[in-house]
Amino acid sequence: MLHPAFAAPGEFFRGNLHCHSNRSDGVLDPAEVCRRYKAEGYDFIALTDHFVGRFDYPITDTRDFRDAVFTTLPGAELHSGAMENGELWHILAVGLPADFAPSHSPDFHPVEGQETGPQIARRAREAGAFVTIAHPHWSGMTLTDARSIEAAHAVEIYNHTCAVGTDRGEGSHVADLLLSDGRDLNLIASDDAHFAGPDHFGGWVMVKAEANEPDLLLEALKDGNFYSSQGPELKAVALNGGHIDVACSPASSVIVQGHGSAATLHHGTALTQARISLDRLKDSPWLRVTVIDRAGNRAWSNPIWR
Repeated sequence: MLHPAFAAPGEFFRGNLHCHSNRSDGVLDPAEVCRRYKAEGYDFIALTDHFVGRFDYPITDTRDFRDAVFTTLPGAELHSGAMENGELWHILAVGLPADFAPSHSPDFHPVEGQETGPQIARRAREAGAFVTIAHPHWSGMTLTDARSIEAAHAVEIYNHTCAVGTDRGEGSHVADLLLSDGRDLNLIASDDAHFAGPDHFGGWVMVKAEANEPDLLLEALKDGNFYSSQGPELKAVALNGGHIDVACSPASSVIVQGHGSAATLHHGTALTQARISLDRLKDSPWLRVTVIDRAGNRAWSNPIWR
């Protein structure tokens, strides 16, 4: 059984789903953010400025920066309510409509009378957005917090800004625990770029769609037809009986993870194919694949449910 991301019709398009401009706390104007991603070879981005009153609740309009080879998705990073640690929620919403109603979020601090994080996430999903639990490690998110966001489509498994700025870029622990709860979630890697330092071009999604068009990309994201990467390429992931077959760009490790401590791997030099036995994961209801190249960069498949 070929993973849906590889079985879907179309081709892969490279995109970043999380970045900021000077419409909120980024350094560059929206046109320059789009220009830089296009020049770097990206096919699309979502510019997700901070949706708070300090910045007049922006859903930054990037339609003028689309052309025949580069497109954009509307979005925002939503903030409302307090997590268990008392800090404000960060919820990524891609495909958010321009008329999405502002929350009562005047700044980057929780205030009385706000929607909760779960409530604004649900409202964003019902408005048509692809909703992601952003940077759980950086946020100090508890498992109780993460479980409360029932409207999420995905968890940010890697956030480049959080990695280079605080060494808290990972989301795999929270993602795996939610998967073991039975939550149908996928995994995104992103930059969260503000262009104030080396916070860009470090993590992205590869989305399989029939054309590089906003509606088709958004539909593919919601369907899970993508994988995430820092550099390595996944060419195929297939569940074949008691094995997973993986095809990839040259790698030094191919790892399959599952419930609890269940994992198995294959090491080598310039691996481009791996067949991995699932004997150690026979009782896991879900599986996912991580490919690591010799530089330590990773690619992550979305989960396979058995």
